[in-house]
Amino acid sequence: YVTAIQIRGMDMDETEWMTRAMVDTGETIDFEYTVFDVHSIGGVPGNKYAPIAVPIAAAAGLKIPKTSSRAISSAAGTADLMEVLTNVELSIEDIRRIVDDVGATLAWGGAVNLAPADDKIVHVEYPLGIDPHSQVLASVMAKKKAVGADFMVLDIPMGPETKVPDEKTARKYAMDFISLGERLGITIEAAVTYGGQPVGRAIGPALEAREALQAMEGKPVSNSLIEKATDIAGMLLELGNIVDRGDGKDFAKEILKSGKALNKFLEIINAQGSKGIERSEDVPIGKYKAEIHSPEGGYISIVSNKALVKIARAAGAPKDKGAGILLNKKKSEKVDKGEILYVVYADSKAKLDEAVKLAKMLKPLKIEGMLLERIPSYKK
Repeated sequence: YVTAIQIRGMDMDETEWMTRAMVDTGETIDFEYTVFDVHSIGGVPGNKYAPIAVPIAAAAGLKIPKTSSRAISSAAGTADLMEVLTNVELSIEDIRRIVDDVGATLAWGGAVNLAPADDKIVHVEYPLGIDPHSQVLASVMAKKKAVGADFMVLDIPMGPETKVPDEKTARKYAMDFISLGERLGITIEAAVTYGGQPVGRAIGPALEAREALQAMEGKPVSNSLIEKATDIAGMLLELGNIVDRGDGKDFAKEILKSGKALNKFLEIINAQGSKGIERSEDVPIGKYKAEIHSPEGGYISIVSNKALVKIARAAGAPKDKGAGILLNKKKSEKVDKGEILYVVYADSKAKLDEAVKLAKMLKPLKIEGMLLERIPSYKK
């Protein structure tokens, strides 16, 4: 089936029927109020906007039963990140109760029986290395229909190493999702976001959890994370008529700076079953680490998302929660010879050594003017 869909595709009627059929394979959640949701089609590492955007929107009064996936080919899914801090395996009754009480959840979708056919299809797609466009639409929207979403903001990261390499593809995804949403009774707004390098500086479950907490605590973090989270949250606030169109981002930033987002986040993790980690400095990260230094001075010209994910996974992410990468430098930033480019973390020395070996081979950060490889002459 998935091979046929990859080759032939489905028209919008077929995609709608497939979506509805997938919803019918499992349970659904019915709420008595308007429900909001967010989703990213993924493909960019460090994409930890949801643990910040969801509490911002919930602090303003919106109801968001957010369920997320674990990583399949990436270094951390939202569920992997959240599992560092709280229980993510909630029942449908748990989700309904927590959303009633505190306004939102950040749970693992695989623990509830929402469109279970999707999970079976994904497990066939992954080893084949295919991700049919129409099936992406059906998979995402089946979960959102099952959870009772009325409004949704869709994040479409665009970049050379993402699922969406160019603006034309991004617009197709956006318009197709909006069209399918209309058929299913879900109002969708799409956000095409920059996916040319990681969001923030952390890659890996614990490192990303720490960075998300740091952002909500008001500590210095990468501007890209703050901007993306407040962009998405702002769109939710506008869809929910909390503020006028165009005022959402500023209001989202006010909520973030006021500490209300952090308080709401702590309410959510406590309601789900906190693991007692409520401050960024208490998040346990990998016991072993290795610094990767720059061989030259200059400016970072290329950041390879795929290479960084491979290195983070070699270090043990996402299964080893403390494993991952912390970027000291990102694209266009100046670096001196010998300065730290990034730090690799692991929970075991063997995995750290393997990740460092891979890092030296892949060179995920390229420096303008840098000698990439020296190939000697062949002598008989």
